[in-house]
Amino acid sequence: MTSISKCLQALAEPTRLRILHLLSLEDLTVAELQEILSMGQSRISTHLAKLKQVELVEARRAGKHTFYGIYKNAQWEKLEALVIEGGGELPHARKDRKALQISVAKRKDLAREYFNQLAGKFGRSYCPGRTWRGLAMMLIDFLPPMVIADLGAGEGTLSQLLAKRAKQVIAVDNSEKMVEFGRQLAAEHGLANLNFRLGDMEDPPIKKATVDLAVLSQALHHAVNPIHVLEAAHAILKPGGRIAVLDLLSHQFEEARELYADVWLGFSEAEMLEMLEKAGFRETRVGVVARDAENPQVQTILATA
Repeated sequence: MTSISKCLQALAEPTRLRILHLLSLEDLTVAELQEILSMGQSRISTHLAKLKQVELVEARRAGKHTFYGIYKNAQWEKLEALVIEGGGELPHARKDRKALQISVAKRKDLAREYFNQLAGKFGRSYCPGRTWRGLAMMLIDFLPPMVIADLGAGEGTLSQLLAKRAKQVIAVDNSEKMVEFGRQLAAEHGLANLNFRLGDMEDPPIKKATVDLAVLSQALHHAVNPIHVLEAAHAILKPGGRIAVLDLLSHQFEEARELYADVWLGFSEAEMLEMLEKAGFRETRVGVVARDAENPQVQTILATA
């Protein structure tokens, strides 16, 4: 058995302590650790090899996957409390635990992965009558009549769809031309319940506690302060109100800043959950709902709360 002193030397490296702290909570694959820690495979494998060498970690096969977990022996009994307490004090601990929660949920939810794959194929080949607009209209028809705020609405494509069923849709955008264009379309289509307002997502011109549903569709990554936008959305919602955020998963397509005026290169699932909770929301859920096959192969996440 490896000496305690050698174990402590191995744990003096913060990344190895992070890994061991996570494995004390859940057995994980290298791929899951990559996602949680935002690190490359080789780096994580190197740290796991060191932890195996000092007999703190063991590997087990489960089908096609290899899971790493705590090697529960006498030395682990002596180190367990130290690892849990020390790992919990690390700067990344809170975010690591949140990312772990997401990773485990993904593993268990096989149905969601199936639909993720299906979403990537839908519409790629021609099928008479099968369109995203048709599917959206079918689902929107089941919405109860409610007051909806579309924050960062642009010209209001989504707002117009929602207005077909909603009691009222308030579309907010900070572009005068977008708002004017949206108002013209609403008038042309006879959508009297669609109200376009010029304003900022961080301080929308909507009375507090008057909205049933707040929607942010590919808008949050344009905000200077995303958390302020979510706090503003929370403020305009009625008690029990809901929010839906459709945005980009974190990516490295730097050209988006110039091409599309993106302020943020998307958000990780953990970051999205953390922001929603800080803004006062509860019952938060987030997941990848679409993957682009073409470069830069961005992914889309949907968060609700």
